[in-house]
Amino acid sequence: MNIQPIKAFSDNYIWVIEEGTKAIVVDPGEAEGVLAYLEKHHLDLKAILLTHHHEDHVGGVKEIVTQYPNTPVYGPQETASLANHIIQEGDAFELLGKSFQVFKTAGHTEGHVSLLMEEALFCGDALFSAGCGRVFTGDYQAQYDALQKFKQLKDEVKVFAAHEYTQTNLRFAHSVQPSNETITEALDQVNALRKKGVPTLPSTIGREKKINPFLTAETLEDFITLRKARDQF
Repeated sequence: MNIQPIKAFSDNYIWVIEEGTKAIVVDPGEAEGVLAYLEKHHLDLKAILLTHHHEDHVGGVKEIVTQYPNTPVYGPQETASLANHIIQEGDAFELLGKSFQVFKTAGHTEGHVSLLMEEALFCGDALFSAGCGRVFTGDYQAQYDALQKFKQLKDEVKVFAAHEYTQTNLRFAHSVQPSNETITEALDQVNALRKKGVPTLPSTIGREKKINPFLTAETLEDFITLRKARDQF
């Protein structure tokens, strides 16, 4: 199993899960890069997975499906205009011989879901490296609850978030925990990677427990304070 990023827009990652000549695409916000990648690597698209309805995650679905008719599209109810397999908390399904578990991870959107494939987590905009998504719903409890679900996962689980926000997130984390040497070292490492244009993802749950202030927030009130501070950063 091979998982590769396709860069889209200014900072999106569209993840491609590959098994031999077969592929699954996660959150295709645009089609051009996906179609070019599939053609270049001679991959047969077997499914599309969606975490939520925002255009930068679903904007390429229609064009991709036009090129690959009858492709199953899995997504939460809020993506029902595009998805032909509606998924929700507690669901499990199998693709390419791998089992996918569905978690509701709302807050960023009302119906946001994350998908766990063995030790690979596709979390859309619910969790970033050193950060989490903006709470557009205003439901901070839902976003906080989502973070608690992530904390229960094994440390080895890889985090395939949908945006390259790590550098800015770590700058914020350093501003609130300036004496945290682990965060300082992580920021130095990420600065070096970004100078080379290298992705900072995937991260791991274990790493995020050490560098992500939102995962270490002990109460809902602490989380809200952090999230609002990050919005102003």
